[in-house]
Amino acid sequence: MSFKLHKVGISVALAIFATGVAESQDASKQDDLSLYPPDAQPGECYAKVLVPAKYDTISEKVVKREASEAVNVIPGKYEWVEERVLSKEASEVLTVVPAVYRWVEERVMVEPASTRLVPVPAQYETVTERVLDRPEQTVWKKGRGAIEKIDNSTGEILCLVVEPAIFKTITRSIVKTPASTRSVDVPAVFKTVRKQVVDKPAEVRKSTVPAEYSTVRVRKMVEPATEQRVSVPAEFQTVTKRVKVSAEQLRWQPILCETNVDQDIIARLQQALKGKGFNPGDIDGVLGSATLGAVEAYQRASGLARGGVTMETLESLEVKLR
Repeated sequence: MSFKLHKVGISVALAIFATGVAESQDASKQDDLSLYPPDAQPGECYAKVLVPAKYDTISEKVVKREASEAVNVIPGKYEWVEERVLSKEASEVLTVVPAVYRWVEERVMVEPASTRLVPVPAQYETVTERVLDRPEQTVWKKGRGAIEKIDNSTGEILCLVVEPAIFKTITRSIVKTPASTRSVDVPAVFKTVRKQVVDKPAEVRKSTVPAEYSTVRVRKMVEPATEQRVSVPAEFQTVTKRVKVSAEQLRWQPILCETNVDQDIIARLQQALKGKGFNPGDIDGVLGSATLGAVEAYQRASGLARGGVTMETLESLEVKLR
């Protein structure tokens, strides 16, 4: 029994030590707390635990839909009437009257009048003409006897004789009229042809096609549509919301320790945690890590102060010390 209580004491001391570490970390936030718990009772253990923030649920009336106007449309009034409407507009029809032709004979020129040049050959005539065949000349000729010798010292006798000019008669053709051309008129050539000519030209005649009407039933508006505005009041609804009442803080609270705990209390604590759905491990009356983890999980879920097995937690689980 003393061995198990020793183990419980060590577990509680560890929990107090963890709380002390948390206190040292948050000391700057909780400077107003005193170094010792107020109104401490002999035989009790205390620890600074983390008291979660507290919230209240309040109801508030808020606007669900603002006031507005509803527009009601009053439809227009119509009636059926008969009207004569144009179904086909007036138009014009164009009729083409073809041209009338007739056959005529006409003498047409197929080749225009022209002129052409005809060569005229040259004309010649024959003339007789006496022309010099050899001009007059002097020549040496042999003498014809001794009488003609001058002296005996000469040999052959030579005489310088004048021979008269020789003429001959020739016949030749001379140009009487030189070659030329003459202009000859070539008359135009005509041909009689038969062709078709317009006797009466084509024409376009216009004829008017009158418009066509039909009687139809039409829906005519007698009274136009109007609108009617109706005021729609605002709608409200009540909503609930959480409002923080107090902030999270460190506070001295009585907890289990060696002076006020035994195996029976721990076993009943484990049984209560298990009954609430939090697993403390074996129901062995030992405040081990599994039991401490289940305690903290229960405290978080229930919004209780965390930092050890507080009397507040025992009261919430309905675990009595005696």
